[in-house]
Amino acid sequence: MTSQSGAKPESAGPKVTIYTTSWCPDCRASKRFMTRHGVVFTEFDIETDPSKAEEVVRLNNGLRRVPTIVIEGGPTLAEPSDRDLGKALGIA
Repeated sequence: MTSQSGAKPESAGPKVTIYTTSWCPDCRASKRFMTRHGVVFTEFDIETDPSKAEEVVRLNNGLRRVPTIVIEGGPTLAEPSDRDLGKALGIA
């Protein structure tokens, strides 16, 4: 697990969790988008944590899709575009 942020500690927002793999270009793009917009998020690499891989499959109705992004009090997104991610986070 890693926590990353482009935001100042006092910034408020929903808890955001992103499930990734090391080889996934869409994962890098989503992390870059969130960092650029100051979104604090927690990252789990599903290749290094089998329990998190199982969680991704459960969240995606049996499919292993990354990035999977869980927004507290909001939607769970799988492979979102920057536009869809920004809309879900209320920043686009």
